[in-house]
Amino acid sequence: MPFSDYKTALVTGASSGIGAAVVERLCREGLEVHAVARSAEPLRELSERTGCIAHAIDVTNRESLAELTGRVAFDVLINNAGVDRPKKFLEAEDGDIDLLIDVNLRAVLHLCRMVVPGMAERDRGHVINISSIAGNYNFGGNSTYHAVKAGVAMLSNQLRIDTFGKRVRVTEICPGRVATDIFNHVHGDDPSIRERFIDGFELPQASDIADAIAFAIAAPVAVNIGHMEITPTLQVMGGLQTAKPQTPVTSGSSEGAKR
Repeated sequence: MPFSDYKTALVTGASSGIGAAVVERLCREGLEVHAVARSAEPLRELSERTGCIAHAIDVTNRESLAELTGRVAFDVLINNAGVDRPKKFLEAEDGDIDLLIDVNLRAVLHLCRMVVPGMAERDRGHVINISSIAGNYNFGGNSTYHAVKAGVAMLSNQLRIDTFGKRVRVTEICPGRVATDIFNHVHGDDPSIRERFIDGFELPQASDIADAIAFAIAAPVAVNIGHMEITPTLQVMGGLQTAKPQTPVTSGSSEGAKR
């Protein structure tokens, strides 16, 4: 469905990075864009720059989101808000798990619950879930993050089944490494973090992800672009590793295994 047929959009995690770039892109297309994030000052600046409608709301604040979605019929929903606390699961704490589930999965589920039924009733709408390559591939130290992003991937597929027969399109965007400030948010605001993750690499920009989203939305109504992986050309997923045992197998253990 062309942009001209959509009127309103809701973007979460909109104060910086990919979220802010998406807000800018959709505002240029003439949509009424509602930008949601926790940080009021960056949202105010974004609103002044783009004309978006700012809402300083934490995505875990279900009552505030329900008030907004009950007041505005959204044609486009972009679930972008996300957090991470990279740890191996052997070191995970209950607060880490709860935070990632609440922001990265529970908020997405509830926003879809609030918005998608109206899309189905109006026979028009587009859900964009910005997930991650972590929902499809494994790498060390992000166990809970992998789990919640895999949940978003399955939800994206399931939404198309649950709205079957209606013109509700669902797109999952799976970025790899993108040149944003998320690494400082996750690993600490230190120059070494930028050196580790950004400097010297050829990376997609936040605007590249926004352009990919715009491409999916602007496709004809008969076209649903369901899944997009967007990575640096010089980034690959996978790799075969084999570890040697840290302790030798004792004869007792060996005998036990034989039995």
